[in-house]
Amino acid sequence: MVSVTRTVFGELPSGGGTVEKFQLRSDQLSVDIISWGCTITALEVKDRQGKASDVVLGFPELEGYLQKQPYFGAVVGRVANRIAKGRFTLNGKEYHLPINREPNSLHGGFRGFDKVLWTPQVLSNGVQFSRISPDGEESYPGELRVWVTYTLQGGELVVNYKAQASQTTPVNLTNHSYFNLAGQGSPNIYDHEVTIEADAYLPVDETLIPTGLVAPVEGTAFDLRKPVELGKHLQEHCLNGFDHNFCLKGSKEKHFCARVRHPGSGRVLEVYTTQPGVQFYTGNFLDGTLKGKSRAVYPKHSGFCLETQNWPDAVNQPHFPPVMLKPGEEYNHTTWFKFSAA
Repeated sequence: MVSVTRTVFGELPSGGGTVEKFQLRSDQLSVDIISWGCTITALEVKDRQGKASDVVLGFPELEGYLQKQPYFGAVVGRVANRIAKGRFTLNGKEYHLPINREPNSLHGGFRGFDKVLWTPQVLSNGVQFSRISPDGEESYPGELRVWVTYTLQGGELVVNYKAQASQTTPVNLTNHSYFNLAGQGSPNIYDHEVTIEADAYLPVDETLIPTGLVAPVEGTAFDLRKPVELGKHLQEHCLNGFDHNFCLKGSKEKHFCARVRHPGSGRVLEVYTTQPGVQFYTGNFLDGTLKGKSRAVYPKHSGFCLETQNWPDAVNQPHFPPVMLKPGEEYNHTTWFKFSAA
């Protein structure tokens, strides 16, 4: 059984509207999602003793989400990740997007899908959010109708993304939750064991744009096909952290993507998706300045993201999986976050 509870989370300034919170509860999971940015604000998971902890980074109040912050828990779009120099060409026309992360465009621009109020509809086991992104929003072509649906099935949170376009436009949607399976507010994720089911990854330049090479992980620090203890692995390979796209199976069917285990609590997160890639990010830009839930601070490496997605900068790299959505087609992708304790 899943219960869905609807409450007011806060009011947007200058009469911008009411932000609502939806709590989805099963006997294994409790998830809080707000209508601002379709943002996951809390996710309580039991450990092997049956004690529940909140395993996502975030803020106790709406004000936290309205400040400059690194997309905690939000849905990002119209195009997630980076677009080189904020430019792409479509049907002979060059589009110039906002440069919100010099020198590139990141996660949809200055006011992406994470910074808007969505329209909610309660379902029997979840909630569906919808919005219409107008033609020209953040300089993207065409009107885009978007639906993001969160449902709970036992220990599994399922996120489905659908979109339809009035004219050809790039679309790439994901959720940007930061997890810490020891419980949010724990100082780091070094004791987490990470597995990513990818034979290749995308090397990046100094501005984090893929070079175009699809590189085998074999014999590199990016070979995560067998579990690695994150802290030791970063140290051994002298890495500042991960912020890279891992190339998954090309299938549009549900496939295994990643598994993260926290030995101390026994909590396990498994991710399955229909997407061709996942951005594994280890919170390298977190710096301890943001005050989160339960007065937690979030220093570098205190959370990780597994952003299932199309490959970054696919608009400018013809050999990457196609990112353009044409009128009459439907963008439809699903990601499953499966929690357990062992």
